[in-house]
Amino acid sequence: MPKHYIAIIIVLVFAGLLLCSSPARAVPGCPECRVATEGLRILKLQKPAMHGADVRLLQLMLKKLNFYRDQVNGVYGPRTVQAVQKFQQTWGAEPDGVVTEATWEQMEQVYSQFLISENEVPPPPGEVSILVDTYRRKLTVLSDGEPYKQYPVAVGKYKTPTPIGTFKVLRRARNWGTGFGTRWIGLTVPWGIYGIHGTNKPYAIGSYASHGCIRMNNKNVEEIYPWVKPGTRVIIIGNPFMYQPDRFRTMRRDERGGDVLEVQMRLQRLGYYDGPLDGIWGGGMERAVMEFRKSRKLSRDNAVDAEVYRALGL
Repeated sequence: MPKHYIAIIIVLVFAGLLLCSSPARAVPGCPECRVATEGLRILKLQKPAMHGADVRLLQLMLKKLNFYRDQVNGVYGPRTVQAVQKFQQTWGAEPDGVVTEATWEQMEQVYSQFLISENEVPPPPGEVSILVDTYRRKLTVLSDGEPYKQYPVAVGKYKTPTPIGTFKVLRRARNWGTGFGTRWIGLTVPWGIYGIHGTNKPYAIGSYASHGCIRMNNKNVEEIYPWVKPGTRVIIIGNPFMYQPDRFRTMRRDERGGDVLEVQMRLQRLGYYDGPLDGIWGGGMERAVMEFRKSRKLSRDNAVDAEVYRALGL
Protein backbone atom coordinates (compact mmCIF):
# COMPACT_ATOMS: atom_id res chain seq x y z
CA MET A 1 0.00 0.00 0.00
CA PRO A 2 1.42 3.46 -0.89
CA LYS A 3 2.72 5.45 2.07
CA HIS A 4 0.41 8.42 1.44
CA TYR A 5 -2.64 6.09 1.72
CA ILE A 6 -1.38 4.89 5.09
CA ALA A 7 -0.96 8.49 6.25
CA ILE A 8 -4.51 9.35 5.18
CA ILE A 9 -5.91 6.34 7.04
CA ILE A 10 -4.04 7.31 10.22
CA VAL A 11 -5.43 10.85 10.04
CA LEU A 12 -8.98 9.58 9.50
CA VAL A 13 -8.75 7.15 12.44
CA PHE A 14 -7.38 9.88 14.71
CA ALA A 15 -10.16 12.24 13.65
CA GLY A 16 -12.71 9.54 14.36
CA LEU A 17 -11.32 9.04 17.84
CA LEU A 18 -11.65 12.76 18.50
CA LEU A 19 -15.24 12.76 17.33
CA CYS A 20 -16.06 9.76 19.49
CA SER A 21 -14.65 11.51 22.55
CA SER A 22 -17.30 14.25 22.20
CA PRO A 23 -20.39 12.43 20.89
CA ALA A 24 -23.37 14.34 19.68
CA ARG A 25 -26.45 13.73 21.82
CA ALA A 26 -30.08 13.99 20.88
CA VAL A 27 -32.28 15.73 23.43
CA PRO A 28 -35.25 13.42 24.23
CA GLY A 29 -38.35 14.61 22.44
CA CYS A 30 -36.37 16.82 20.05
CA PRO A 31 -35.06 14.43 17.38
CA GLU A 32 -34.11 17.36 15.14
CA CYS A 33 -31.82 18.74 17.83
CA ARG A 34 -28.61 16.68 17.85
CA VAL A 35 -25.91 18.75 19.51
CA ALA A 36 -22.55 18.12 21.16
CA THR A 37 -22.71 19.02 24.85
CA GLU A 38 -19.44 20.89 24.66
CA GLY A 39 -20.68 22.90 21.67
CA LEU A 40 -23.50 24.76 23.44
CA ARG A 41 -22.76 28.47 23.68
CA ILE A 42 -23.32 30.82 26.55
CA LEU A 43 -26.41 32.74 25.48
CA LYS A 44 -27.16 36.30 26.51
CA LEU A 45 -29.08 39.31 25.25
CA GLN A 46 -27.01 41.45 22.90
CA LYS A 47 -27.11 43.42 19.64
CA PRO A 48 -27.24 41.96 17.12
CA ALA A 49 -29.21 39.14 18.73
CA MET A 50 -27.59 35.73 19.03
CA HIS A 51 -29.23 33.09 16.88
CA GLY A 52 -28.72 29.50 15.84
CA ALA A 53 -29.64 25.88 16.47
CA ASP A 54 -28.74 26.09 20.17
CA VAL A 55 -31.20 28.96 20.68
CA ARG A 56 -33.87 26.96 18.87
CA LEU A 57 -33.13 23.98 21.13
CA LEU A 58 -33.46 26.19 24.19
CA GLN A 59 -36.78 27.60 22.98
CA LEU A 60 -38.16 24.12 22.26
CA MET A 61 -37.35 22.90 25.78
CA LEU A 62 -38.68 26.07 27.44
CA LYS A 63 -41.87 25.78 25.40
CA LYS A 64 -42.38 22.16 26.44
CA LEU A 65 -41.88 23.18 30.08
CA ASN A 66 -44.46 26.01 29.69
CA PHE A 67 -41.97 28.83 30.25
CA TYR A 68 -42.00 30.07 26.64
CA ARG A 69 -45.09 30.65 24.50
CA ASP A 70 -43.74 32.58 21.53
CA GLN A 71 -42.44 31.52 18.13
CA VAL A 72 -39.56 29.05 18.00
CA ASN A 73 -37.35 31.09 15.69
CA GLY A 74 -33.82 30.45 16.94
CA VAL A 75 -33.32 34.10 17.93
CA TYR A 76 -32.27 34.96 21.48
CA GLY A 77 -34.52 37.98 21.97
CA PRO A 78 -36.28 39.63 24.95
CA ARG A 79 -39.15 37.09 25.12
CA THR A 80 -36.70 34.19 25.26
CA VAL A 81 -34.68 35.99 27.93
CA GLN A 82 -37.86 36.44 30.02
CA ALA A 83 -38.57 32.72 29.71
CA VAL A 84 -35.03 31.87 30.82
CA GLN A 85 -35.38 34.20 33.82
CA LYS A 86 -38.61 32.47 34.87
CA PHE A 87 -36.91 29.11 34.57
CA GLN A 88 -33.91 30.26 36.60
CA GLN A 89 -36.11 31.76 39.30
CA THR A 90 -38.19 28.56 39.55
CA TRP A 91 -35.09 26.43 40.10
CA GLY A 92 -33.32 28.72 42.53
CA ALA A 93 -30.73 30.26 40.23
CA GLU A 94 -29.99 33.95 39.76
CA PRO A 95 -32.56 35.16 37.19
CA ASP A 96 -30.07 37.04 35.01
CA GLY A 97 -31.25 35.63 31.68
CA VAL A 98 -27.78 34.38 30.81
CA VAL A 99 -27.68 30.71 29.73
CA THR A 100 -24.40 29.42 31.11
CA GLU A 101 -23.15 25.84 31.09
CA ALA A 102 -24.79 25.35 34.49
CA THR A 103 -28.10 26.61 33.09
CA TRP A 104 -27.85 24.20 30.16
CA GLU A 105 -27.21 21.31 32.55
CA GLN A 106 -30.15 22.28 34.77
CA MET A 107 -32.39 22.69 31.70
CA GLU A 108 -31.50 19.24 30.36
CA GLN A 109 -32.03 17.64 33.77
CA VAL A 110 -35.45 19.23 34.31
CA TYR A 111 -36.52 18.52 30.74
CA SER A 112 -35.48 14.86 31.00
CA GLN A 113 -37.40 14.44 34.26
CA PHE A 114 -40.41 16.10 32.66
CA LEU A 115 -40.37 13.61 29.80
CA ILE A 116 -40.02 10.69 32.19
CA SER A 117 -43.02 11.82 34.25
CA GLU A 118 -45.01 12.57 31.11
CA ASN A 119 -44.24 9.46 29.06
CA GLU A 120 -42.96 6.72 31.33
CA VAL A 121 -46.39 5.14 31.88
CA PRO A 122 -48.96 5.29 29.06
CA PRO A 123 -52.64 5.60 29.99
CA PRO A 124 -54.40 2.30 30.74
CA PRO A 125 -55.80 0.91 27.47
CA GLY A 126 -59.14 -0.25 28.91
CA GLU A 127 -61.84 1.05 31.23
CA VAL A 128 -60.21 2.50 34.33
CA SER A 129 -61.28 1.72 37.88
CA ILE A 130 -59.44 2.01 41.19
CA LEU A 131 -59.04 -0.50 44.01
CA VAL A 132 -57.83 0.67 47.44
CA ASP A 133 -56.78 -2.00 49.94
CA THR A 134 -56.81 -0.50 53.44
CA TYR A 135 -55.08 -3.56 54.94
CA ARG A 136 -52.04 -3.36 52.69
CA ARG A 137 -52.25 0.43 52.16
CA LYS A 138 -52.06 0.02 48.40
CA LEU A 139 -53.95 1.69 45.55
CA THR A 140 -54.20 -0.30 42.32
CA VAL A 141 -55.30 1.18 39.01
CA LEU A 142 -57.31 -1.42 37.08
CA SER A 143 -57.71 -1.55 33.30
CA ASP A 144 -60.81 -3.55 32.30
CA GLY A 145 -60.69 -5.10 35.76
CA GLU A 146 -57.05 -6.20 35.50
CA PRO A 147 -54.23 -4.66 37.61
CA TYR A 148 -52.35 -2.02 35.64
CA LYS A 149 -50.17 -0.19 38.20
CA GLN A 150 -49.97 -0.10 41.99
CA TYR A 151 -48.98 2.67 44.41
CA PRO A 152 -48.39 2.92 48.19
CA VAL A 153 -50.89 5.11 50.04
CA ALA A 154 -51.76 6.31 53.52
CA VAL A 155 -55.28 5.65 54.78
CA GLY A 156 -57.36 6.73 57.75
CA LYS A 157 -56.49 6.34 61.39
CA TYR A 158 -58.69 4.10 63.55
CA LYS A 159 -60.66 7.03 64.94
CA THR A 160 -61.05 8.54 61.47
CA PRO A 161 -61.26 5.47 59.18
CA THR A 162 -61.23 5.43 55.42
CA PRO A 163 -64.75 4.63 54.14
CA ILE A 164 -65.19 1.05 52.93
CA GLY A 165 -67.41 0.39 49.92
CA THR A 166 -67.90 1.07 46.24
CA PHE A 167 -68.00 4.71 45.22
CA LYS A 168 -67.41 6.87 42.16
CA VAL A 169 -65.22 9.84 41.36
CA LEU A 170 -67.30 12.96 41.99
CA ARG A 171 -64.95 15.72 40.88
CA ARG A 172 -61.29 16.51 40.28
CA ALA A 173 -59.25 19.58 41.11
CA ARG A 174 -55.68 20.87 40.99
CA ASN A 175 -54.14 22.37 44.14
CA TRP A 176 -57.44 21.96 46.00
CA GLY A 177 -56.20 23.30 49.32
CA THR A 178 -53.45 23.28 51.93
CA GLY A 179 -52.37 19.78 52.87
CA PHE A 180 -54.01 18.09 49.89
CA GLY A 181 -50.96 18.11 47.62
CA THR A 182 -51.14 18.93 43.94
CA ARG A 183 -54.26 16.93 42.97
CA TRP A 184 -57.67 16.13 44.49
CA ILE A 185 -59.97 13.32 43.32
CA GLY A 186 -63.21 13.59 45.30
CA LEU A 187 -65.43 10.55 45.93
CA THR A 188 -69.19 10.07 46.24
CA VAL A 189 -69.12 9.06 49.91
CA PRO A 190 -72.55 10.08 51.25
CA TRP A 191 -71.52 10.72 54.85
CA GLY A 192 -68.63 13.09 54.33
CA ILE A 193 -66.01 14.66 52.09
CA TYR A 194 -63.42 12.05 51.19
CA GLY A 195 -61.01 11.78 48.31
CA ILE A 196 -57.73 10.60 46.86
CA HIS A 197 -55.16 13.38 47.02
CA GLY A 198 -51.51 14.30 47.24
CA THR A 199 -49.75 15.23 50.44
CA ASN A 200 -47.22 17.59 51.96
CA LYS A 201 -46.24 14.76 54.36
CA PRO A 202 -44.72 12.11 52.09
CA TYR A 203 -43.14 10.37 55.08
CA ALA A 204 -46.64 9.20 56.14
CA ILE A 205 -47.24 7.19 52.95
CA GLY A 206 -47.74 3.52 53.79
CA SER A 207 -49.27 4.16 57.23
CA TYR A 208 -52.60 4.81 58.93
CA ALA A 209 -52.32 8.57 59.14
CA SER A 210 -55.19 10.46 57.49
CA HIS A 211 -58.61 11.68 58.54
CA GLY A 212 -60.16 9.15 56.17
CA CYS A 213 -58.85 10.25 52.77
CA ILE A 214 -56.41 8.25 50.68
CA ARG A 215 -53.07 10.06 50.49
CA MET A 216 -50.60 9.52 47.65
CA ASN A 217 -47.21 10.93 46.80
CA ASN A 218 -47.77 14.00 44.61
CA LYS A 219 -46.00 12.50 41.59
CA ASN A 220 -48.23 9.40 41.81
CA VAL A 221 -51.53 11.23 42.13
CA GLU A 222 -50.46 13.46 39.24
CA GLU A 223 -49.89 10.31 37.17
CA ILE A 224 -53.34 8.81 37.76
CA TYR A 225 -55.17 12.18 37.67
CA PRO A 226 -55.68 12.27 33.87
CA TRP A 227 -56.73 8.59 33.84
CA VAL A 228 -59.85 9.10 35.95
CA LYS A 229 -62.93 11.21 35.39
CA PRO A 230 -66.27 11.81 37.14
CA GLY A 231 -68.02 8.47 37.28
CA THR A 232 -64.87 6.33 37.49
CA ARG A 233 -65.53 3.50 39.95
CA VAL A 234 -63.47 3.40 43.17
CA ILE A 235 -63.63 0.26 45.31
CA ILE A 236 -62.23 0.49 48.84
CA ILE A 237 -61.85 -2.83 50.62
CA GLY A 238 -61.24 -3.72 54.25
CA ASN A 239 -63.17 -4.38 57.42
CA PRO A 240 -65.21 -1.24 58.16
CA PHE A 241 -64.99 -2.07 61.88
CA MET A 242 -61.50 -3.45 62.36
CA TYR A 243 -59.21 -2.60 59.46
CA GLN A 244 -56.77 -1.79 62.20
CA PRO A 245 -56.58 -4.06 65.25
CA ASP A 246 -58.99 -2.52 67.74
CA ARG A 247 -62.44 -3.00 69.21
CA PHE A 248 -65.74 -2.15 67.54
CA ARG A 249 -66.87 1.28 68.55
CA THR A 250 -70.17 1.73 70.37
CA MET A 251 -72.43 3.73 68.04
CA ARG A 252 -75.49 5.86 68.62
CA ARG A 253 -77.59 8.32 66.67
CA ASP A 254 -75.86 10.80 64.34
CA GLU A 255 -72.83 8.54 63.84
CA ARG A 256 -71.49 8.30 60.28
CA GLY A 257 -69.16 5.92 58.52
CA GLY A 258 -68.62 2.62 56.78
CA ASP A 259 -69.45 0.68 59.95
CA VAL A 260 -72.83 2.45 60.11
CA LEU A 261 -73.43 1.45 56.49
CA GLU A 262 -72.61 -2.20 57.23
CA VAL A 263 -75.08 -2.25 60.18
CA GLN A 264 -77.74 -0.65 57.96
CA MET A 265 -77.29 -3.35 55.33
CA ARG A 266 -77.52 -6.17 57.89
CA LEU A 267 -80.60 -4.67 59.54
CA GLN A 268 -82.17 -4.28 56.10
CA ARG A 269 -81.52 -7.92 55.20
CA LEU A 270 -83.18 -8.96 58.46
CA GLY A 271 -86.23 -6.77 57.73
CA TYR A 272 -85.72 -4.14 60.43
CA TYR A 273 -84.55 -1.22 58.33
CA ASP A 274 -86.01 0.23 55.14
CA GLY A 275 -84.23 3.57 54.97
CA PRO A 276 -81.38 4.73 52.69
CA LEU A 277 -78.09 2.84 52.77
CA ASP A 278 -75.99 5.95 53.22
CA GLY A 279 -73.82 5.35 56.30
CA ILE A 280 -75.69 8.08 58.22
CA TRP A 281 -77.53 7.16 61.42
CA GLY A 282 -80.88 8.94 61.36
CA GLY A 283 -84.32 8.38 62.87
CA GLY A 284 -85.14 5.34 60.75
CA MET A 285 -82.01 3.52 61.84
CA GLU A 286 -82.65 4.52 65.44
CA ARG A 287 -86.02 2.74 65.39
CA ALA A 288 -84.54 -0.26 63.59
CA VAL A 289 -81.79 -0.68 66.19
CA MET A 290 -84.25 -0.49 69.08
CA GLU A 291 -86.61 -3.01 67.43
CA PHE A 292 -83.72 -5.35 66.73
CA ARG A 293 -82.49 -5.16 70.33
CA LYS A 294 -86.00 -5.86 71.60
CA SER A 295 -86.40 -8.88 69.28
CA ARG A 296 -83.12 -10.34 70.54
CA LYS A 297 -84.07 -9.68 74.18
CA LEU A 298 -81.20 -7.28 74.69
CA SER A 299 -81.26 -4.45 77.22
CA ARG A 300 -83.45 -1.49 76.26
CA ASP A 301 -81.06 0.95 74.58
CA ASN A 302 -80.52 2.77 71.29
CA ALA A 303 -76.86 1.77 70.92
CA VAL A 304 -75.06 -0.59 68.59
CA ASP A 305 -72.69 -2.18 71.09
CA ALA A 306 -70.85 -5.48 71.49
CA GLU A 307 -74.13 -7.40 72.05
CA VAL A 308 -75.68 -6.03 68.86
CA TYR A 309 -72.53 -6.71 66.84
CA ARG A 310 -72.60 -10.35 67.99
CA ALA A 311 -76.32 -10.68 67.26
CA LEU A 312 -75.72 -9.33 63.76
CA GLY A 313 -73.02 -11.93 63.21
CA LEU A 314 -70.09 -9.54 63.30
